[in-house]
Amino acid sequence: MNKETDRESVPEPPNPIGMDGIEYIEFTTSKPQALGGILERMGFRLVARHRSREVELYRQGSMNLVVNSHPADISRTVTPVECPALSAIAIRVRDADAAYQRALHLGAWEVPFHARAIELNIPAIHGVGESLIYFVDRYDEFSIFDIDFRAIPGVDPHPPAINEMNFFGVVQYVGDDRTRDWSEFYGQIFGFRPLADSVRFGIMPKGLVLQSPCTRFYLQLIEPDSAGQYSPMEEHLQRIGLGTPDVIATTRELEKRGIDFLSTDMVHTTERGALTAAMLGGVMFELVHTQDGK
Repeated sequence: MNKETDRESVPEPPNPIGMDGIEYIEFTTSKPQALGGILERMGFRLVARHRSREVELYRQGSMNLVVNSHPADISRTVTPVECPALSAIAIRVRDADAAYQRALHLGAWEVPFHARAIELNIPAIHGVGESLIYFVDRYDEFSIFDIDFRAIPGVDPHPPAINEMNFFGVVQYVGDDRTRDWSEFYGQIFGFRPLADSVRFGIMPKGLVLQSPCTRFYLQLIEPDSAGQYSPMEEHLQRIGLGTPDVIATTRELEKRGIDFLSTDMVHTTERGALTAAMLGGVMFELVHTQDGK
């Protein structure tokens, strides 16, 4: 038996980097107070601030959202402007450096980053548009937030989630005929796999759904439609999907807190899902029905 051929025939493991869900999702904006008000209405609480940067941590249940208003100091990344933008996803992995080196070996674009004193150096690669993808391996008993952030006194560091809301996934807008390119990117580097067209979640049937190798969240890739939904040159992370076992009850609770949901002939709240109206120029959240909060 040819040992070299035998090694090449070994299939890629289903979860090559030991992915274990999302550590945090980041917004960038020059108006953090305005976005913070939206997040509070969505059930998130401001629980900590970064030690040296203009960055705040909002939390709800198992979900962490970071609001970054610090001037961009890395090229080809989101610059804080008034309209908030999804600027980064931090993925939990078994070994952050190993995952990072693997990504670079497979052709990902490196993000140079130099941590300041007493800050962690979190490796990252470039994602869609000007977004980043971070690799985090400190998230269990000892997290990155324990080092880089200061807790706000008197605030519960782990506020409970409204109706078991959790990160379901992220919707990404891609350019014309770019779905296959992005599917291969996420599949090769991270181990995402496309689901059959018959498998659909929520109320937004468009695009290709990719399942993470840890099966804990999804990416939905959507190309522009003929109505000029957005410019093909504007590939970006568009919105966050939040899972909940009872969409109707969660929608009602959020409406009481001041969140409006779309209600048109094409898009309206059902037991399967709901979509918030755009806030602050484009911030949207999608609710998706999940079983037992998973």
